[in-house]
Amino acid sequence: MSNKTVSVRVVRRFKASPERVFDAWLDPNTARRFLFTDANGEVIRCEIEPRVGGKFLIVDRRTSGDSKYTGDIEHTGEYLEIDRPHRLVFTFNVPRYTPLATRVSIEILPIRDGCELSLTHTGVLPEYEKDTNAGWNLILDGLAGILGQE
Repeated sequence: MSNKTVSVRVVRRFKASPERVFDAWLDPNTARRFLFTDANGEVIRCEIEPRVGGKFLIVDRRTSGDSKYTGDIEHTGEYLEIDRPHRLVFTFNVPRYTPLATRVSIEILPIRDGCELSLTHTGVLPEYEKDTNAGWNLILDGLAGILGQE
């Protein structure tokens, strides 16, 4: 494993208000439908304390697909900044793969027909860069689906 880290940045536009997009990240009933899961899994536990210093725990159970990613996978973190509906910053960790806690910053800007979300994930190990980028794109695809924009 390398000591060096990289940043992953993903940008997506939504035809929804900044408030609606922002709130999706902090509402457990909504977040469990798009965060940290894919077609091969389901969220079996979603706990979110939506306050600065609050923590989250999302457990995704994957039953098929790449064996590297099957089983119960915990995603944990702590909210560092909550500025509704503009900015959300949290630490992020997947203990099954690394003890390293990384940082995710989400910026949401209003645009004429909705909003633009920019997500920057810093502290990513280079060997996880490709999977991290693909994972965030999958998550944002899921969010678009929830917002009725598939």
